[in-house]
Amino acid sequence: KATPPIWYYFTFKTKRYFSAMSSLMSRIDMEEEDKVPLEVITESSPCSVTCGLGVKTQTLCLLDASKSSISKTCRSQQVQCVESWQCGLKTMTVTSGQRVEIDCLGEVMAAMGAFSWRVSWRYARGVITSDDSLFDRWKAPDLQRVVLDPVREKDAGTYRCDVQDANYRRKKTVYWGVRVLPAGVVNLDYQSSLLQWDV
Repeated sequence: KATPPIWYYFTFKTKRYFSAMSSLMSRIDMEEEDKVPLEVITESSPCSVTCGLGVKTQTLCLLDASKSSISKTCRSQQVQCVESWQCGLKTMTVTSGQRVEIDCLGEVMAAMGAFSWRVSWRYARGVITSDDSLFDRWKAPDLQRVVLDPVREKDAGTYRCDVQDANYRRKKTVYWGVRVLPAGVVNLDYQSSLLQWDV
C-alpha cells in the first residue's frame, strides 16, 4: 500500500484544526452573545416631516436576563426618517431689503450632524418653476442653507435643494419660489392687505 504524500497529512490536519477552532469560536460567540444586553424598541414617534429628511424619537428598553420580559431600564434616541423624498414647490413673497433664509436640512443637521449628507443647490433666475431644465448650479457658501441678506429684486426666482446620503441615495428634493417686491409696494397677499387697511 502506497504511503500518502506529506501534503495529504498537512491538509488533513489543517482542516481538522480549523474545524475544531471554528466550533470553539462558535461556542464562545454564543456564550458572549448571551452576556450582551439586548434592547427592543417599545415606542416610536411619527416622523417630524411629511417629506424629505426628518427625525423621530424612539424609546429602547432592555430585555431582562431571561430575555422574556422588558425591564424598566430604558433610553431615548433620535433617528432619521424619510416619508418621501419629493417635497414639491414652496413659495414666499418678500420685500426688497429683508433677510431671507432657506434651510434645507433644518433639525436633521442638528440631530444627525452635517457630515452625513451631500447637499447641492440649483437656481432658476426670475421664474417660479419646478422645470429642472431651467436650473443652473448654485454655489451656496453654507451648504445646508441659502441666506439672502438683504434680499434684492434680482434674487427672485426658484432655489432647488437636493440631499443625498453618504451612499448617494436621494433623500430630499425641494423647490423654493421667491418673489421679491420693491420696498414700499403693497403686498398682494389679500389677508395682509386687509390688515394694513384696518390699521
